[in-house]
Formats: sequence, C-alpha cells, structure tokens
Amino acid sequence: MGSSKDDSATDGDNSGGDLPDSNSSLFSEGEKVLAYHGPRIYEAKVQKAEFRKKEWRYFVHYLGWNKNWDEWVGMDRLMKHTEENVLKQQALDKKQQGVDRNPKSGRSAQAKPKASSEAKVDKEDTKNNVTKGKKRKTDSGIEKDSASMKKLIKIQIPSTLKKQLVDDWEFITQQDKLVKLPRSPTVDNILTKYLAYRSKKDGMMTDSVGEILNGLRCYFDKALPVILLYKKERQQYHEAVTDNVSPSSIYGAEHLLRLFVKFPELLAYVNIEEETLVSLQQKLLDFLKFLQKNQGTFFLSAYDDGSKVSEGSGKGKE
Repeated sequence: MGSSKDDSATDGDNSGGDLPDSNSSLFSEGEKVLAYHGPRIYEAKVQKAEFRKKEWRYFVHYLGWNKNWDEWVGMDRLMKHTEENVLKQQALDKKQQGVDRNPKSGRSAQAKPKASSEAKVDKEDTKNNVTKGKKRKTDSGIEKDSASMKKLIKIQIPSTLKKQLVDDWEFITQQDKLVKLPRSPTVDNILTKYLAYRSKKDGMMTDSVGEILNGLRCYFDKALPVILLYKKERQQYHEAVTDNVSPSSIYGAEHLLRLFVKFPELLAYVNIEEETLVSLQQKLLDFLKFLQKNQGTFFLSAYDDGSKVSEGSGKGKE
C-alpha cells in the first residue's frame, strides 16, 4: 500500500487563488491532535496543513501506527488534544468495545462517525475509502477490532485511475457537467471485453472469472442508485434508467470505477473466507489494471453540459 504523501502532488492548486492567512487554520503543523478513523478516535500528529478547494486539509500521522496509515483528512475528522476530548475518546472507545462484543450489532460499527461536507471523491478521500478501512495495530502488534475488521479488503487503485476519479468529481460537482448517456462502451461491454481478454490470456474460460464479473455487474446495478451517484446526477438517472433496464447497460467506466472505491465497505458485509478474499482481491486488482490499460478508450476525457445531457439523455452517444 502506497503512502498518501503522493496525493498532494497532483491534487490540484488551491482553489480561489490566494492562500488565506496561515493563522486561519484551526490546526498547525506539528500539533498533536485527536482524529476520527472509523468508529474510534486516535491520537495523531499534524504533519502538513494545506488550503485546498476552499477548505483546510491536514496530513496526519497516527501515533503508534505505521506511516502507511498516514492520510489527508478534513477538519471534520480532527479535534483539539484537550482533556475534555480525551475523555470523549475514552468513552467512545469503551462504547465501541461493547458494540464489537455484541454479535447482534453486525457491521454497524464500521460506519464513519462523521462525513465530509459532500461525498466528493478527491485523491485523499478515494484513498481513505479504498485502503484505510478501520483497522489499526497496537504497539504490541495486536489488531484492534480484529473480529469485525479482519476481512476488510484493500484495493489499491492505480494512480492514473485515481486522477480519473478526481477529474470525475471536478466535472460534476464543480463544473456542473454530466456523463452523456447511454455510454459506449457500457459496463456490460467492458465486462465482456475483460472476460475475452482473460480467456485469451489464460487459454481457457475460467468459471471463477465469470462468477466475479457477474458479481461485479450485480453489485454495480444495485449500488449505482444508492451510493455511486452524485446529487446532481440523480435526475439524469431517473430519466435514463426506466423499468426493466439495468444501469450496467447504460452507464460506463466512469461510474464503474466509483464502485471500486466503495467495495471495501460493501464486501465487509459478506461472509467470505480469508483465502477466497485474497483471491478476490487479486482478481479485482487485475480488472483495475485492465481498466487502466484501456483508459483512453473506456473513459471520457471531457463531460457534457448538464442541461444538454438532460435534454438528450435518451439518445445514444455520437
């Protein structure tokens, strides 16, 4: 797993042009803080503070953990290291231990206690969703929450596809543009192309790959209207996806890639043997590499104006 430090290089310039006065940052570099990560609060140290896209972002190191867990977070994930907040941390930790021991609680503990102001997928947030999970190791090497977290899958999205996610977020939330539907190739087309690619490479048609692709299609169709769309895309979805039409036959690579950001959370709810999980992880990574290899043909380099797309959402791509 790569470090989040690379994120700052390509995350884009500070929006708004001029940097604000450094004193306006609530947390300073080198400051010891308390940081939310999953259902718990951890001690951390602010290593960098940058003003991006009209908000402060902080690169934090969790004290006692490997630097691979370092990440960029927003102000909503941090608290001052005060006696009052330490007591809050201890109370939450005690409460969470009770939740972890209660088998009826299922996976409810995995929901993040706080969400960003908007579900934007920039490089940091993508990495947070994909690789972090809520697993931490103590100084003695024993995993916290091991019972509920041991099966959390990690998917390392290639850097060029991470940038694709950032551009995707930028087009829709900042420029009010949308992906023109139906897409070509569709998600179904891409899955079929990948199956042909694997069959040719392996010299045979493997049932396991076919099953995984069917699973991908099923997850995509179910997840798209629930967690994969931005608010500005919902009207377009209702216009484009009518009865008996599956999203995988209308949407393309742009929305399929978003599914991989959510996979760790989705698969955490499925009872999968560890050996199977490792194999699944490898196959999903191989599929991502296939997307990356065909990035120029699978993904749009520019989106259309939202109003135009809405008017012509029923037409095919020219």
